[in-house]
Amino acid sequence: MSHDHPARMPAAATQRAVGSTSSSTDASGAPVPAAAMSAPAATVRAAVAPRPDAPDGTGDLVARDLVMTYGRSASAGPPALGGVDLTIRAGESLAVMGPSGSGKTTLLHVLAGILRPTGGHVLWRGRDIARMSDRERTVLRREDFGFVFQQGMLLPELPAIESVALPLMLGGTSRSEATARARTLFPPLGLAGLEKRRPGELSGGQAQRVAIARALVARPGVVFADEPTGALDQTTSAEVMQHLTQLAVHTGASLVVVTHDENVARWCHGVVHVRDGRIAGSGARIGAGTAAPSTTSAVVR
Repeated sequence: MSHDHPARMPAAATQRAVGSTSSSTDASGAPVPAAAMSAPAATVRAAVAPRPDAPDGTGDLVARDLVMTYGRSASAGPPALGGVDLTIRAGESLAVMGPSGSGKTTLLHVLAGILRPTGGHVLWRGRDIARMSDRERTVLRREDFGFVFQQGMLLPELPAIESVALPLMLGGTSRSEATARARTLFPPLGLAGLEKRRPGELSGGQAQRVAIARALVARPGVVFADEPTGALDQTTSAEVMQHLTQLAVHTGASLVVVTHDENVARWCHGVVHVRDGRIAGSGARIGAGTAAPSTTSAVVR
């Protein structure tokens, strides 16, 4: 069955600017940063505006009847994904929750083109990712998708500015242009002055904000975040999620977040629960912000 629901964003995510490290708590007791940006919203929009060659800078990500089975024998056990239908509308954020082994990370990897599904389709801007060659999917991940991982996955030998510029340089952008574009992301993320620091010289929250900048520098259509705050304390987690969701809104990018944490999920427009490789339920996040129509749809099979 289909689910259409209103979505609400936390007030901090929709009304404040990203970047302050001070925080307070909301009515539920979860920490909410006192300010969302260290630069005006217009500066953020200029730094990470949607890519001009993308249709309207946005697009829907659609999964149809996704099946993923590991191993070839009948003894391999039940499929990691057992027929998942999911639509993530352009510019929406979706939290994917579920217990360990439920299939949520497999779902993210299939949606992102990291894994090729055993069956089904993943449609993105008129193409089926599941039918792309390995090379095509590599280019897609580099140029149109962004990634934030639990540990940041920053190269230890690179200063922050080069870590952020790396996806652009791998795509053929000159070093000078890539670093210039990367530099524009540091002030809105509260990272001004940290451009030359290496990962070992950054706090956990700073490192994750560098990872967010790296994920957004190519102006992707979708950002995938796998437990992006799993290694952070609650206050820093809230700050990182505020930066991530705010900047995704300004770029027009969709955001898919895999998490165990309800406080992380509440920053997203919608949530789906995965259990035994299937969508077990979906709904809107009820935050302190103003309600807005949600177009995230999940079909339970």
